[in-house]
Amino acid sequence: MYPTDRPRRLRTDGVRPLVSETTLSASDLIAPVFVDATADDRVPIESMPGHDRVPVDEAVDRVEEVLATGVEAVMVFGIPEEKDAVGSRAYAEDGVVQRAVRDITAETDAYVITDVCLCEYTDHGHCGIVEDAAAEDPTLTVKNDETLDLLSQTAVSHAEAGADMVAPSSMTDGMVGAIREGLDDAGFDEVPIMSYAVKYESSFYGPFRDAADGAPAFGDRRHYQMDPANRREAMREARLDADEGADVLMVKPGLPYLDIVRDVREGFDLPVAAYNVSGEYAMLHAAADRGWLDLEATAKESLLSMKRAGADLILTYFAEDVAESL
Repeated sequence: MYPTDRPRRLRTDGVRPLVSETTLSASDLIAPVFVDATADDRVPIESMPGHDRVPVDEAVDRVEEVLATGVEAVMVFGIPEEKDAVGSRAYAEDGVVQRAVRDITAETDAYVITDVCLCEYTDHGHCGIVEDAAAEDPTLTVKNDETLDLLSQTAVSHAEAGADMVAPSSMTDGMVGAIREGLDDAGFDEVPIMSYAVKYESSFYGPFRDAADGAPAFGDRRHYQMDPANRREAMREARLDADEGADVLMVKPGLPYLDIVRDVREGFDLPVAAYNVSGEYAMLHAAADRGWLDLEATAKESLLSMKRAGADLILTYFAEDVAESL
């Protein structure tokens, strides 16, 4: 009989799930939560349907909503009441993330991860202290070494508030080592670091910058985020962070960089995370609104592709919707 090899035998409904190579579960997902110190009520994020900025006193309620879907972990992002050149509210004891994390850890069983960066807290919107005249000279950028201490202070303040894990995202050289040293010196040697080890200067971040009010006031981030054309450099970045003590390595964005997720998976024995970013979320919503795609099916397929590429964890705005359908 020809053909003798018939893969379709294993695609019938009874056997298909038994031979499925990749599975997706709610415990794989991390849900972003935006806490806004300037808000008295929830503020819908127009470019990210279904997501809001929530006041600090509603942070617990928001996390409880996440937990009800089966998702066990959240990533907390903050919008401060005021900004300055050095992002001082990022590491303030009474900062928006610090206040929210205290409440969330006291009143829920969520695993709480915090974003460690300065872009939401600086009046210029960059991820650290900028060089003199950076606003006028496009060749200038963030001061690397001067920023490290502020990132370390921020991470320690989050751990003091009760964060279970910290996630530095600034792509500052040496950030993992500086944060590891700061955490250890402060007695938080058990707090792990999930590093945004491979973060590209991507066009898929637009809606997030609306959500977190973190768009640069001038210039761009090409001098510290990676060139989308580069693949080999990703392994160098991941290796540096692993050597400095990262416990989890993240690739951001996810879908346009599945090759990088696979490279990092094969190159390291650490857990690998992928960030299914705001632009990926928004474009599926936009297409679904026009009737061009099935939102639930394409969202699940997108996340499954990241698991198949090698991601152990996925930070995604689809976390709640997909978890409920699993």
